[in-house]
Amino acid sequence: MKKTIISSLLAVAALAPVASFAADGTINFTGTVTDQTCTITGDNGTNYTVNLPKVGASSLASAGNKAGATPFSIKLSNCSTSATGARANFEIGANVDTSSGYLKNTSTGSTAATNVQIGLAAQDGTEIKLNATQPTTFFPITNKAANLTYLAQYVANGGAAGAGAVTTNVQYTIVYQ
Repeated sequence: MKKTIISSLLAVAALAPVASFAADGTINFTGTVTDQTCTITGDNGTNYTVNLPKVGASSLASAGNKAGATPFSIKLSNCSTSATGARANFEIGANVDTSSGYLKNTSTGSTAATNVQIGLAAQDGTEIKLNATQPTTFFPITNKAANLTYLAQYVANGGAAGAGAVTTNVQYTIVYQ
């Protein structure tokens, strides 16, 4: 009897219509992979280290205060002749605070600064929020080379900063024009 009921249920399930979902629209994606490239000349291959200055916690006394703006450049050379411009796209990764758009302080333990993140900015000081659309301004490639100059700075986030170590990193991709 049990075998008959199970067989009957399986037969009914096999004949049941498959659930279907109505589509409301289509999103098309287009793009281009290019052979336009440059050589990235960093401190260590394609990697860079940006040493921010020591700043007093008093300069970061309130949420949103910024201090220690430090320029850094991504240096490009040996660019293909078809490349006319380049910019960095800073990737959203584990170190990005998606609510603030800044880089989280990854220092840990009792020596880590509190309520401090690292913010990035264009060379003119315009903030680059890593949780939003990034600036699309391209740096010109001249004589097969370019310096993509940005700023990094401390940002008080969540209240007054507490003294201590600040460490973080972000990955980037070079986008060509």
